[in-house]
Order: sequence, then C-alpha cells, then structure tokens
Amino acid sequence: MYDVAIVGGGLAGLVNAILTKKKGHSVVLFEEKEYPFHRVCGEYISNEVIPFLKSNDLFPEELNPSAITKFRLTSTSGKVLAMDLDLGGFGISRYSFDHWLVKKALALGVELHEKERVNAITFESDHHKIETRNGNYESKLVIGSFGKKARLDKDLNRNFVQKKSPYIGVKYHIKTNLVAEDIIELHNFSRGYCGVSKVENDIYNLCYLSHRNNLRKHKDIPSMEQEVVHKNPLLRQLFTESEFLFQKPIVINEISFEKKEPIFNHILMSGDSAGMITPLCGNGMAMAIHSAKMLSEVANEFLLEQIDRSQMEKAYASAWNTTFSARHWAGRKIQNLFGSSASSEFAVGLGKSFRPFAKYLMSKTHGQPF
Repeated sequence: MYDVAIVGGGLAGLVNAILTKKKGHSVVLFEEKEYPFHRVCGEYISNEVIPFLKSNDLFPEELNPSAITKFRLTSTSGKVLAMDLDLGGFGISRYSFDHWLVKKALALGVELHEKERVNAITFESDHHKIETRNGNYESKLVIGSFGKKARLDKDLNRNFVQKKSPYIGVKYHIKTNLVAEDIIELHNFSRGYCGVSKVENDIYNLCYLSHRNNLRKHKDIPSMEQEVVHKNPLLRQLFTESEFLFQKPIVINEISFEKKEPIFNHILMSGDSAGMITPLCGNGMAMAIHSAKMLSEVANEFLLEQIDRSQMEKAYASAWNTTFSARHWAGRKIQNLFGSSASSEFAVGLGKSFRPFAKYLMSKTHGQPF
C-alpha cells in the first residue's frame, strides 16, 4: 500500500512526486515511456514559477535555460506586432527538464516504473487499486497527470472525451539565426499558429497547432506545411532557412481545450489532465507546476490525517478553480483572435494601435509569482 500513486511523469507528475516524497510519504510513479524523451510542448515557462522552483531547489540553472523578455506576433500575411513581455519567462526543453526532475525524484527515493502503462484505476474501501500490464498496486491516493488526452481518460469515461477535438500539434527542434535568443514568436497561418523560442544549447523549439482539416486537405504534414504554414512569409523563411534536428516531427492528435474536472472518481488531476490552456497563452508548463504545488499541499494534509478525503477534494477543487478557471476562459476567448487572415490582421492591428489593450490581454495569459 503506497501513500501516493502518480500516473504520468510529466511536469505535474514529477513535481507532485518530489514534493510529496519530501514530506516523507511513499510514492510510486508510472510512466509508459522511458526517459529522456520529447513531448509536443511550447517549452516556454512564465517567470511566475521561479520563486517556487528556487525555494524547492527545482530551478534547472545548470541546464542553461534561455531568458525570454520579448514577444513578437505576426498575422497570416506577415504583419508584425512587437512587445516587451510584462513578466517574462524562460525556455527549456521537456527532454532535458523532465529528465533532470526524474533524477531529483529518484535521489529522494521515489519509486519509478518506466515503460509501464496503467490499464485501470478503481476506487473501493477508501483506497485505489491500480492495474498495469506488469502488475497490480494499491495506494491511499492517486494523482492523475497523464497529459492532454490519454487512453485512461476514455476508459474513465470523462466528460470531455465525448467531444471530438479538431486540433493537432506538431513540434520540431531547430537551429536558426532568424530568431533572437530573448524573444518568443507567435506566427499565424490559416486555421493555426506556430510558436518559436529558444530553449537550451542554441536550440529553438518550433511548435504549431493546426486544425485537422488542413491535414485532411493536403494528406500529409510536409504538404500541409508547404501549402498552408508557408503562406506566412516569416514561417516560410524559418522552415526553409533553419536546420531541423529531428528526422521527423513529433505529432499529437485531438488536442482538447474543453473544460475538465480537477477531480474525477477520487483521482486528483494535475497539469493538463485537470485542464489544458490554449497554447498561444504559453503557460501550460507554469500551470502544471502550480497545480502540483497546490495538490501536494492538500495531499499532505490528507495523508497526515489532518483532513479527510472529502475535505481534501473540496479544498483542491476550490484552489484549482480559483487559480486557473479565469485563465482558461481568457485563453479560449483570446484564441478566437488567431488562426485566420481576418482575425489575425485585426489582432495585430489592434495591438499596434492600442498598446494598453494588448498588454491587458497579455496579463490574462499568466498568473502572479508564487
């Protein structure tokens, strides 16, 4: 019987594992892949997380993350809006950061099961049973951090999986001289947008979101990029004049921005499993870290028998909704300004003409330092 079982070893899962283990609880973490590996992710983290990371010895200074202080937005035709970021952030690849956090977790004594898929999670007699392809486990508490959309979501029959999502995500790492080291860029194309920013070791992350109809129409990703993405002249230059480091892109299908439940069947959801903000807001990684902080705090009170399960679940749901609901709502609304010629031209023009409004929108995409 473990105190905590964590399903999914992304940022939320790893930070939950580290914080909970530091409190002296037994922790087992299941990850179906083997570290290190790449994820489809913008790989930009808002500076709101830095005080928390540094106070817990979790800021990856030794990995040389990039410092990002500026923002550049382009319309589908290539018109440009440039701004300073009001809070700023840093760039770090998930390949490096997740692996670095895994080493931290292992050093603390977290039990890690790599390449072990969780097939089922059930709750009975006030504890959870976890069934994997390699064995069965029990725990007092389960944290779900299995990402944007997982097979487990379907097996659990979560509400959001009933709605088909029209989006795909595509990611590359590149080397380029076309993007400054201290800037994050967001480039629009028809039914999609692409983010570019530096991570570590002179590498840039290029990650885009596209409506699946773009892919259906053009049959494959290279053709879609040639016929759709390259219509933005800045993206065409990036794709044709940069060095691409992957043999093929990393792709994820059916990215959902539907509202999710932070708690489902007594599983406490963390990170994207609790709710995914639109990528253009660039703060999914920061929210995953913050959600882990909140969850681990109430989990510790529960495991120390200071509160019961019902009180723990109510406290976490309340904290999650208070902290993130408005940001998710704003992200869905702001996304309507992107991904088409008319809306992107309007957004860039409005931002250039009314800077206070542009800064106001930017402020809605991140939280306060914690």
